[in-house]
Amino acid sequence: MKAVIGFIVLVSMSLVLVAQPEITLEGIWKDRIFTEKRIPGFNFLKDGKHYSRLEDNAVKKYDITNGEYVEDIFSAEPLKDTNGFSGNMDSYSFNSDESFILIESNIKSIFRRSYTANYHVYNFASKNMESIADDPIMNASLSPDNKSVAYGFENNLYIKTLDGGTKQITTDGKKNNIINGITDWVYEEEFAFVKAFEWSADGNFLAYIKFDESEVKEFTMTNYRDDVYPEYVTWKYPKVGEANAKVSVHIYNVKTEKTIEVDLGDLEDKYIPRIKWTQDDTQLCVFKMNRHQNYLQLYLADANTGMAKVMLQEKNKYYIDITDDLTFLEDGKRFIWTSEKDGFNHIYLYNMNGVELNQITSGPFDVTSFYGINEKNNYVYYQAASKTAMAKEVYTTSLNGRRTNIISSKPGTNSAQFSSTFDYYVMSNSTINEPRNFVVYDKNQKELRVIEDNKALKKTQQAYKVAQVDFFNFKNSKDEDLNGYMIKPTDFDPSKKYPVFMFLYGGPGSQQVVDGWRGNNYWWFQMLAQNGYIVACVDNTGTGARGEEFKKKTYLQLGKYETEDQIDAAKYLGELPYTDAERIGIFGWSYGGYLSSLCLLKGNDVFKAAIAVAPVTSWKWYDTIYTERYMRTLLENEEGYKENSPVYFADRLKGSYLLVHGLGDDNVHFQNTAEMAKALIKENKQFDTYFYPNRNHGIYGDNARLHLYTKMTNFIFEKL
Repeated sequence: MKAVIGFIVLVSMSLVLVAQPEITLEGIWKDRIFTEKRIPGFNFLKDGKHYSRLEDNAVKKYDITNGEYVEDIFSAEPLKDTNGFSGNMDSYSFNSDESFILIESNIKSIFRRSYTANYHVYNFASKNMESIADDPIMNASLSPDNKSVAYGFENNLYIKTLDGGTKQITTDGKKNNIINGITDWVYEEEFAFVKAFEWSADGNFLAYIKFDESEVKEFTMTNYRDDVYPEYVTWKYPKVGEANAKVSVHIYNVKTEKTIEVDLGDLEDKYIPRIKWTQDDTQLCVFKMNRHQNYLQLYLADANTGMAKVMLQEKNKYYIDITDDLTFLEDGKRFIWTSEKDGFNHIYLYNMNGVELNQITSGPFDVTSFYGINEKNNYVYYQAASKTAMAKEVYTTSLNGRRTNIISSKPGTNSAQFSSTFDYYVMSNSTINEPRNFVVYDKNQKELRVIEDNKALKKTQQAYKVAQVDFFNFKNSKDEDLNGYMIKPTDFDPSKKYPVFMFLYGGPGSQQVVDGWRGNNYWWFQMLAQNGYIVACVDNTGTGARGEEFKKKTYLQLGKYETEDQIDAAKYLGELPYTDAERIGIFGWSYGGYLSSLCLLKGNDVFKAAIAVAPVTSWKWYDTIYTERYMRTLLENEEGYKENSPVYFADRLKGSYLLVHGLGDDNVHFQNTAEMAKALIKENKQFDTYFYPNRNHGIYGDNARLHLYTKMTNFIFEKL
């Protein structure tokens, strides 16, 4: 009898030991036990074989071929209290010959990309540590001749001479009025840069963009800080059709201490989305674009006279995306440029007169990232979606376009970072079912070592018995092919009927349906699948890596084709023999929240529920650069705005709607959700809403993500 009892106990214990663990929201968003291990970008040193990394408050040198530590290049702690240095460093950068290091500390974020910091420069030869300014400043930048540092402070530009004094080179800077050398909010957000000043090749000139935002209307956010009165944050935010900042380009001569304005002709309602010096110390390249963003001119400006001539111009019947894919070659006679002018994004070679010498890449595919050029062997390096929109490979092609080699051959998404000499590179590869691995190769594509393979996370996948993510393809109502992926419950039974939960983003040029690791949402979707849901995602018309016509078909009609595609997708999914067409929900964030709202309202006979986080609910409440690029202004396209804004279709709400927004969202303002709520109330439509005080567009910090995903999960369980 005792033996039998003992046997039962052993069996019970074994059952406990093999019991499948459950994916939890706390595990995903609080304990982070499912987070993929990544490697920070490599700061390759000029020799091309070594890289540096900030660890333990020191800049350490490593050998890329074996990962072995070599030496400490710089240690912060011993220099504490030297010329005001705190002894702590948040970031660093070297000058071109690595004789100086620029140190950032006490970084404080402003908006998405902008921040202030305390800066110091250390001279390795003299072992001198010098403070750049007593106050927190912005975007300090060493001159190429190693003599000076330029920076922004309180909307003005300054130059600090190392071992010397400081000169203020602009004086008219004023908050919410004039900005010198630092972008305004809308440029930072939509043209993706903050530092609007650049040193010339030899450091004799400093070019900068001036923003006159005196006529731009203000927007105010409210933050709640446990004070008697809340904090009001006011800045210039140009909304659709309203005045933008007036821009101009200026060049400061370091030797003469004189500033001239570049003659770019008519700048009324124009953008200056980039400035970049050529290899010639006296030649500045200026990007000039019209407000519709379909006409781009690249000017060459003389730094001594300010006179400028058009080097290259490009027109497009839709719009032109601004990138950093402009490279001036060392011979000073040629440059590399990417363009969609043949219907796909490709790489071109031009001379300095703007004459096309040859098209380097060609074919019915998009180049999705340009990595650079190795001028020793005259090859360019890039990523492309050449086989399918859902996968990415890394290639190298000769400048004459005649020889192309594939560098990555593994299935899925491949990306690379090359050393400064292109002798080594780190390749990242993942699929939608496997997290990333990072491997070092030499220039002959010989594998040298694995840096990170995420084996532990792969074992976690096995332990939690995750479901396979499968791709599918279907035709929409216009007979066009759309790509999607699907996760079925791990105990899937084809004889059952499952609710469907759809996820989307869907914005211009974006992609979600890719054969690459999808991050923490992957685990949330797996959790939903384990709770009996089919999770699906479809990339609609307007998404990327399928050529210009597919991407830009949504021009002047943002939301129309995307919504129609998602409704078609829901109908397709609802017709599968194992789905319940009466229980289909959809979720999106930002542009995805905009589309999920439209889907629930315009597809009210298809969708039972929708979650919209930080959605645009009318494009008239969003910024000029982004919205007008795709929609033009409200006056020019009133029907396009009205027919594709959720706020005007509140009367169509039938299903369950969860509306979420951060009150500190400087990007998509809470105004969008407030107006949507007002419209729903007017129509006597019931809905759920959550708001997050002081949280920006990302809604994170102090358990905000866990809190939000808890609400969304409960909403799904209840409504579907």
